Amino acid sequence: MPQPHLTRISGVVRRVAFVALCALGVSATAQAQQSTIIRLAPEDQNRGQNGVQKNFYFTTGVGTMESDYQSAGFFGQRLRPYLAGNQEALDNLNRYRRQKWLFLAERLTFVGAVGVYGQQVLAKDEKQQYFNTQQQAAIGVAAFSLLSNIFISRHTNSHFQRAVEAHNAGSTAARTGALYQLRPSTVGLTASRNGQPLLALSWNLR
Repeated sequence: MPQPHLTRISGVVRRVAFVALCALGVSATAQAQQSTIIRLAPEDQNRGQNGVQKNFYFTTGVGTMESDYQSAGFFGQRLRPYLAGNQEALDNLNRYRRQKWLFLAERLTFVGAVGVYGQQVLAKDEKQQYFNTQQQAAIGVAAFSLLSNIFISRHTNSHFQRAVEAHNAGSTAARTGALYQLRPSTVGLTASRNGQPLLALSWNLR
């Protein structure tokens, strides 16, 4: 085969391959934008069981500065839009919200019991009482509230972390699946009408 003909074939193959790779890159970028990876703040990544009950901070970018992270809100409501379409992640976030409601109810119960006890102590000016019937009931409610707090707080943080993990796992799988679907099923050479060889790519629609 003459050398100019080989050069022309090589040039055509390179141009077609370049166009195909650009198309794959654009599609992969669009898919990556739709499936963002969520990263928790360093101090929130290892909270574990019985951790402090404060808001989580997260980011969808690559920055590591404190200003790059945003609060997820008391019930994780600011994270919810990022989890849309991932039922496992949403289920874990719903469990986190339920535990936060229980935590809030427990705190209000404890404060109310302490308030009742204090009111009973100051009820009589001439002789203060510290262990009458109502005070005993208030002490019992406060003790039960503190005990229930241990069980409520034990897995609360884990539910939020699992929601993020489920989302990130789904995002990784979505990107990998998209790239797999964009992979050509066959690659070969074909001839144009004027006999010029062309690179032939084909995809199976799924």
